[in-house]
Amino acid sequence: MTYTQLTYEQRYQIMALMKIGHSQKEIAETIKVHKSTISRELSRNRGQRGYRPKQAHRMAMERRRNSRRRIDDFAWVQVEKLIREDWSPEQVSERLKKDHDLCISHEWIYQYILADKRAGGDLHRHLRCQKARRKRYGSYDRRGKLPERPSIEDRPKIAEIRTRLGDWEVDTILGKGRRHLLVTLTDRKSRLTCIYKVVHKTAQEVADAVIAMLHPWKDKVYTITSDNGKEFAQFRRIGEELKAMMYFAHPYASWERGTNENTNGLIRQYFPKNKDLSGITRKDIEWVEERLNNRPRKCLGFKTPYEVFFSTYSPVALGS
Repeated sequence: MTYTQLTYEQRYQIMALMKIGHSQKEIAETIKVHKSTISRELSRNRGQRGYRPKQAHRMAMERRRNSRRRIDDFAWVQVEKLIREDWSPEQVSERLKKDHDLCISHEWIYQYILADKRAGGDLHRHLRCQKARRKRYGSYDRRGKLPERPSIEDRPKIAEIRTRLGDWEVDTILGKGRRHLLVTLTDRKSRLTCIYKVVHKTAQEVADAVIAMLHPWKDKVYTITSDNGKEFAQFRRIGEELKAMMYFAHPYASWERGTNENTNGLIRQYFPKNKDLSGITRKDIEWVEERLNNRPRKCLGFKTPYEVFFSTYSPVALGS
């Protein structure tokens, strides 16, 4: 049974059936609509004095008129602009509603993108692809262990609950031939992302990159969490330079650095696996950082990492 708009008479039936004690499921069966329609009706069109059919119908009609008035060609131009900046349909929907009271559901945006694809357009190429992950069996850690490395078990509990800025996670992304690589840092609370390219996967170069990225914000660096790779062997030097502590996750426990792991997945949209990173410039990296740090995140209440980290807010600018 598909969703249909309720009529004025059906809304009176809903009120009458509610008064004599029928459940939402029974009401739905009586007036021949899906039970989710009743649930949606009672949550969206209820006033301060409860559900009243006349008021509910007026609220529904006003919402429908507003939706029809707002979703014009200008609105879809704004949607296309943000999709081409690699925002997801949900991110576009929530920020346009929050910043400009422009109500376009993410389902409609998906339909618009599919229609564009059928017409030969390329909007769909800006949606993030989800590739199936292959599970690996029988693997073991060949990289050895760093002596006296601080364990994540000793990391302050406040770093776990994301209530402060300055608890970072670090990792590396290898390019084709395992020659050039990206060092990536993500703040656990704000999800602010920093990226730095190095030529060799050495402890010296990786430590230099981490220090260079975080030095401008030394007052917002408390902890850094990494995996057990030998490229992080200079963890003591990193800690001394930044006046912070570096901790190491347990082997085979990538979820303990889930923020950075997820961020690396976002970065792979721009620098895919087996891509030769030798030609990547600082300007290329800054462009990707700008994309990621100025994209609203659902986990941040659809604020951007930049807005959370720097305690600012910049409404989406509408174009012509």
